[in-house]
Amino acid sequence: MAQAKLNRRALITGRVLTADRIVPPPGGEIASILVQARPDRLATVEADITALSGCEIHGRDIRGKLVVVVEADDAGSLGTTLNTIQSLPNVYSAALVFHAIEA
Repeated sequence: MAQAKLNRRALITGRVLTADRIVPPPGGEIASILVQARPDRLATVEADITALSGCEIHGRDIRGKLVVVVEADDAGSLGTTLNTIQSLPNVYSAALVFHAIEA
């Protein structure tokens, strides 16, 4: 099929769209997790979390609290990351406090 010239009429009628030119919109999951950890092991916990794919520390309290922002491809990956953080040594709890789906 020959490529239609890009103009308003071709765009409205869909003649410029072919299967190889359709690009899916970017998407993914973003979440904030509040982590409570042993205060004397906070640096170690921070290092373990930032080593995980898509994780960043956005807040820290010397009493053992961390605010972690996670970006993941889908809800399953996000859940796996949350479970991984909860299972880290010296972590008392990890709670999901915000979750959004980017479309």
